[in-house]
Amino acid sequence: MSDRTRIEWADATWNPVVGCTRVSEGCRNCYAERFAARFPERFGGTSRMTPAGPRWTGQVVLRPEVLEQPLRWRKPRRIFVCSMSDLFHPGVPDEFIDRVFAVMALAERHTFLVLTKRPERMLAYLTNLRRRAANTPALPIRSVPYEDGRICEFLRNALGPGTPAIDRKWPLSNVWLGISVENQKAAYERIPYLLQAPAAVRFLSCEPLLGPLDLRNPYYGLFPEQWSNAAAIDCHLAMGGSEPDDPPPDYPPYETPKIKWVIVGGESGPGARPMHPDWVRSIRDQCLEAGVPLFVKQMGSVWAKEHGADARGADWDYWPVDLRVREWPAAAR
Repeated sequence: MSDRTRIEWADATWNPVVGCTRVSEGCRNCYAERFAARFPERFGGTSRMTPAGPRWTGQVVLRPEVLEQPLRWRKPRRIFVCSMSDLFHPGVPDEFIDRVFAVMALAERHTFLVLTKRPERMLAYLTNLRRRAANTPALPIRSVPYEDGRICEFLRNALGPGTPAIDRKWPLSNVWLGISVENQKAAYERIPYLLQAPAAVRFLSCEPLLGPLDLRNPYYGLFPEQWSNAAAIDCHLAMGGSEPDDPPPDYPPYETPKIKWVIVGGESGPGARPMHPDWVRSIRDQCLEAGVPLFVKQMGSVWAKEHGADARGADWDYWPVDLRVREWPAAAR
């Protein structure tokens, strides 16, 4: 199975987990669900064709045999993690996520992009990682060819209690954490978790973009029960923002929480829903105002058919000139 990808913002994919389940409107025409149904043996029967179209079977398959794959890639790559699943799916044990993070820490030459629709699990995992490691003398690492010893050593030393490696490596500088935000509802529900998660780079994937999005709402950094605390609003802007004069005791010490990159794309494939160019323009203007890089990936199948472009609308020679924007966060340059 080739690791190369047609995804414009990544050089390769890495799938130590395959299989998923639907959680929101953005999942309705999932390319991974469709692709896995076309090749059921290749993806462990995690998806199948039904009279209503491809559907996940609910099975999530862990693939320890591919854990060491990025360690064998000598040339630096931008790697999309779990393009055929969600690393923070409830079917993935914490201990296996430990192994994935250990590999990412060891493969420092690569940049890993972890994208999830389950940011609440992501935040819970990341904030409990040190505590859980401190109370676990030997994490259950089973046979991983080629790099088993190094992974075990990292987990013991870098995640153990009171070791200098924790401060040196956490959050991992080569791991970017992102969430899918297909509509305003998803933005309200998911962005607060992302902003409170420790990460070198936080990003949004607004794909498939199913409606207009306002990413400037000051409540994004707060959970609903905190909305009455007006004093905290200004220091939790989704994009931009400033360090509070009197931060709360649990305020992240590593940086002011904010979004550092936004990806936008229209839906492709059978049953694709339209993306209006003005929705993209609004996000572009918001990013310009906040100084956040924007990457417009594709215009989607509906737009492509209307304009005689390629099937996904990924060839920007057909796009409106003002939407030909593909920028990277400073950490990528």
